[in-house]
Amino acid sequence: MKTNIRLLDDSHEKDSFDCDNEMLNNYFRRQAGQDVRRDLSACYVLADENNKAIGYYTLSGNSTPREDFPEELIKKLPRSYSDLPTILLGRLAIDKTFKGKGFGEYLLIDALNQCVALSEKVGTLAVMVDPIDQSAERFYERYQFIKLPDSNRMFIPIKTIKASWP
Repeated sequence: MKTNIRLLDDSHEKDSFDCDNEMLNNYFRRQAGQDVRRDLSACYVLADENNKAIGYYTLSGNSTPREDFPEELIKKLPRSYSDLPTILLGRLAIDKTFKGKGFGEYLLIDALNQCVALSEKVGTLAVMVDPIDQSAERFYERYQFIKLPDSNRMFIPIKTIKASWP
């Protein structure tokens, strides 16, 4: 099966997408296009040769309060930065037909590579995620994401991504 990842457009077949999570399904089917048109996020779609969506992820600019990060990550940064530049990997979902076939990893690595490319043009300390459940949290942990203290959020420093997936 031939696949490609590209920005969401009208040619993508979204209506049959089902990742077993109604919130993520509804977002992709009804809201993602609006968010893209409003410049709120970029939505990247993994699709087959017929443009049927296999999975998707979203990226958006973000800032995270300095005090949310562990001291060892920020100790050398100027104290004048009360908020630190990050990229939010807001959503990542795979159609249930394709789960367990490596597409989640494929999309995540593509997203992280996009974030590294963006970080070379715009200062970015880390990529943030908000796992929707413990299964998602375990998925991100496998790729070196770190849980923020006192939060459900997780992050991976851009430096870690560069060192792990050159």
